[in-house]
Amino acid sequence: MGENGGISRRLVLKAIPVAGLVAVPGGILAGQRAAAAPTAFPQPPVTASRPGPAGTWSVTEQTLDVRFTDIDIPGYGRVTTRTYNGAIPGPTLRERGGDTLYLTHINGLPPNPPHSDDPHAPHHPNSFNLHTHGMHVSPSGSADNVLREFAPRTADEVTAGVPEPQYVTAIHVPADHPAGTYWYHPHLHGSTAEQIVGGMAGVIIVEGDVDEVPEIRQAADVVVCVNELKLKDGRVPAFTSGNWVTGVPSTFTVNGTVNPTIRMRPGEVQRWRLVAATAFNALRLHITADPGRPTMHQIAQDGVTFSAPVARNIMEMTMGNRADVLVRAAAPGRYELRAFSVPGPLMTIEVAGEPVEPPMELPVALPPGRPFLDENDVTDPDADREVVFHADPGVFPGAFPNAMRMLGTHATPAADPEGDLTRDPAYGLFDPGFTNHTLRLGTVERWTVRTDETVPAFNHPFHLHTNQLLLTHRNGERLDPPVWHDTIGLAGGEPGDSATFLVRYEDFTGRAVAHCHQLHHEDLGMMQTVEYVDQADG
Repeated sequence: MGENGGISRRLVLKAIPVAGLVAVPGGILAGQRAAAAPTAFPQPPVTASRPGPAGTWSVTEQTLDVRFTDIDIPGYGRVTTRTYNGAIPGPTLRERGGDTLYLTHINGLPPNPPHSDDPHAPHHPNSFNLHTHGMHVSPSGSADNVLREFAPRTADEVTAGVPEPQYVTAIHVPADHPAGTYWYHPHLHGSTAEQIVGGMAGVIIVEGDVDEVPEIRQAADVVVCVNELKLKDGRVPAFTSGNWVTGVPSTFTVNGTVNPTIRMRPGEVQRWRLVAATAFNALRLHITADPGRPTMHQIAQDGVTFSAPVARNIMEMTMGNRADVLVRAAAPGRYELRAFSVPGPLMTIEVAGEPVEPPMELPVALPPGRPFLDENDVTDPDADREVVFHADPGVFPGAFPNAMRMLGTHATPAADPEGDLTRDPAYGLFDPGFTNHTLRLGTVERWTVRTDETVPAFNHPFHLHTNQLLLTHRNGERLDPPVWHDTIGLAGGEPGDSATFLVRYEDFTGRAVAHCHQLHHEDLGMMQTVEYVDQADG
């Protein structure tokens, strides 16, 4: 943990060339991106937990300063965008189960522009909050509470010289929290998409049992954070119309660089923590298909470790997913990590140098991250929940005419239940005053989520906050074994994708959300409120 346990620090610095080191907040050394040689593979700065006062938990403490920053993106050029601490991505936060994550947020953004108060159009682009995506932590108070707003100064406060506001996030990580890869990003309804495609994202690593597996402990531990940026004339254009997404091409970076190069030796194994920090595009990842290409072996999905590695030729990652993979190099050569939806390579892999002798091994077995649920665990088999992602065009006047709905059981009520529901201005749209799902702690339920989208390229990923989802069926076909997720991609088609999962509501009460993780859709209303309550509560 940190410099003392130092799994990633020791191994990353041993395996990846870095030209200089610099102290960062939290007292941890991290690769200095600006001073690194052009061939060095960039890594975000790292803040790790440190022991608290005697008798207390360890603390991972970090200031996240958010403001417009002029930064250089290697391979693209200079841009002005909202960032965490002047970099894309933000600092990597390392902790262990039982630690406390303590974040101070500084909002150095300008005042919000005027808004029409339409809840189904983007608004408040300079307010934000924080979501620790995939983590099983409290959704209430100052924890993973996406119903808070970290507002900037008003124009009058700027004129009066009022200091920039600061906000605090304090999250206790349960002692038995699964070890794995998670991420953080802003999640204020109405501004999420614009901020994430400007680069506001960072990685969270929870250390634990899987890190001590000998074959994994020997491998370089590498963050591979894929950001999808929307840039035009050196800036993120304001989100002013429903065509904003298609009108601005995406720029993909890995750890803030377009197509960086990572080096491996023949016979070497590296652990890549793949993070799809994308707002609009799913990633079907593959390494170019030369006979001697490095091979991928997945060991975790969305922060939850498998019982054994699974060989993959293609890594399916929807927006928000993470996948831990062990990558084994074989023949010397230059290879590329590509996504089928992206024109160029995401990164280049150069296998060269003296072979590792003997070649590094892959583990045979792993400590599973969570036990499986079973249909017999379902508390009320007659109370299945259903969600249908559905879009109705031309419902609203103005630049955002489409109604992005979540239908099925517990949909938001219509303004006119007897009228034409396809034109209704409220039916199935996010209403912060309405609770769509009341979920009782200790119960296990079955959900089926699907999309009626007919275009295969359109994806509506389903994401539930606070509790992990055990995916048991895809398009009616049982998975063997099932797989834990926190975000499930649903591509369109005829018919569109469907997924069935089991979920146990555990440990934490409070209000949270379920939504489409195509974040343009979430900002336009494709979100529902869930409330976790004690068993005795109605």
